[in-house]
Amino acid sequence: SLGFQDVLSHGRTSPVTSYKKLQGWSSDQNKWNEKLYPFWEEGDPRWKDCWKGGRVTAKLYTDSPALVGSNVTFVVTLQFPKCQKEDNDGNIIYERNCTQDPPASQDQQVYVYNWTEWIDNCGWENCTSNHSHNVFPDGRPFPHYPGWRRRNFVYVFHTFGQYYQTRGRSSATLSVNTANITLGKHVMAVSVYRRGHSAYIPIATASAIYIVTDKIPVFVSMFQKHDRNISDSIFIKDSPITFDVKIHDPSYYLNNSAISYKWNFGDGSGLFVASSSTTSHTYTLQGNFTLNLTVQAIIPVPCRPVTPTAPLPTSAVTTGESSSSDSSTTVQSMEDNPDGGCHIYRNGYYRTGISVVEGILEVNIIQMTSIQMTESQAENSLVDFVVTCQGSLPTDVCTVVSDPTCQVSKSMVCNPIDVTDECLLTIRRAFEEPGTYCINITLGDDTSQALASALISVNGGSSSGSTEGVFIFLGLLAVFAVIGAFVLYKRYKQYKPIERSAGQAENQEGLTAYFSNFKAIFFPSSTERNPLLKSKPGIV
Repeated sequence: SLGFQDVLSHGRTSPVTSYKKLQGWSSDQNKWNEKLYPFWEEGDPRWKDCWKGGRVTAKLYTDSPALVGSNVTFVVTLQFPKCQKEDNDGNIIYERNCTQDPPASQDQQVYVYNWTEWIDNCGWENCTSNHSHNVFPDGRPFPHYPGWRRRNFVYVFHTFGQYYQTRGRSSATLSVNTANITLGKHVMAVSVYRRGHSAYIPIATASAIYIVTDKIPVFVSMFQKHDRNISDSIFIKDSPITFDVKIHDPSYYLNNSAISYKWNFGDGSGLFVASSSTTSHTYTLQGNFTLNLTVQAIIPVPCRPVTPTAPLPTSAVTTGESSSSDSSTTVQSMEDNPDGGCHIYRNGYYRTGISVVEGILEVNIIQMTSIQMTESQAENSLVDFVVTCQGSLPTDVCTVVSDPTCQVSKSMVCNPIDVTDECLLTIRRAFEEPGTYCINITLGDDTSQALASALISVNGGSSSGSTEGVFIFLGLLAVFAVIGAFVLYKRYKQYKPIERSAGQAENQEGLTAYFSNFKAIFFPSSTERNPLLKSKPGIV
């Protein structure tokens, strides 16, 4: 006669060894009821007829890797043939309007398997074979809970030399505590049977690899404001990088633990210990660096007595039918418990290489000029934007014109540029209609990009009229605007003010507004006083 190991190994051979008992699981050396649950080898022609309308497949997913002592969860989902689905009663029905070739009979247009009718006709209490049907492959009776008769599939899970049986609908969830599972890779297999008239019919098998580890699974995501590609591990000098640590703990095993994060950024800045999972660091030098992170969790557990005692069972199983679990006690060693057994110490490690380069740190639009046009060009308004940047020299420029809220994009133009000396260029853009627009100008190179935004008001384009632009930097606080205007007036009072009367506007061919960089005003030693007077940029 067949045993569970013969049926559930799926061709895998494993030596008979002693395994630690998983709570709620049974040894796969038990006998399998082959009469009620027939076993078919892979390739058996009976698989083709085990389901109406095609072959059912099973997908088994796991949230592995799992820290030893935590729970690892498995989800198996059945995928039915095209145009079939499970209804609220657990029956399998054809989806309406799914195919142009409807089933032949009226009954087939509704049901693939009408298990509700089977239950109502037989009652599964009045049938003579009832006592033999309502059992698992090892002969144990089905648990009676609300709606148990509507679960028409039997799932048998197998791992670590043991099996677990449960009933469900088109999906089933199983959680296993890993305290009694050895470290390393293991295989979880599942066999799925459907309800039949006189027996249960095998319809699908699946397996998945899961990992149990004593190292905390850790991943670090990195973000930098001007970084062009966050996945290439290339970052910009003198710009802070935000590091966000993600601990893989889907069963919340570490919820009550004290967790610390020890950083070594590899640039000679020393060690940094934090209690928060998020931190930031600025690299001030270019080059290649190695980031090292150690995450330590101090996990509280029931204190052990002074005298050694045999370990208690420490694993549990939970399914969709039962929420009972016990994931608080684990097997410890003296290395895990330096304080005498009231805590477990677990570490996780993360290491990666980082390249730091010179990048574009800041973009400023320092001038906007409306361009006088001929009668043939009167339908468009041309505006020149003079742009500067700090950091490395850009290789491309993109201009996005949006509505005044900066939410709805109207047009985008990108051009390659060749800047060899200093970051100073003029960008000319056309506006077909008068109105107020949001302008986003982005300068970029291979590794970085920076953005400057502004609002501009355009009033028509003609040689006899005028184009008046009002240029507003987004994000400026009112107090800086007042201070800046005062300093501008004191230092550049020879320039004409932007605001003009209606009479003055009529006598002008166009309007040019100059805007100085506020950083250059408050810190004149860092930049030229007026770079526009030193060089004449080309037009993009």
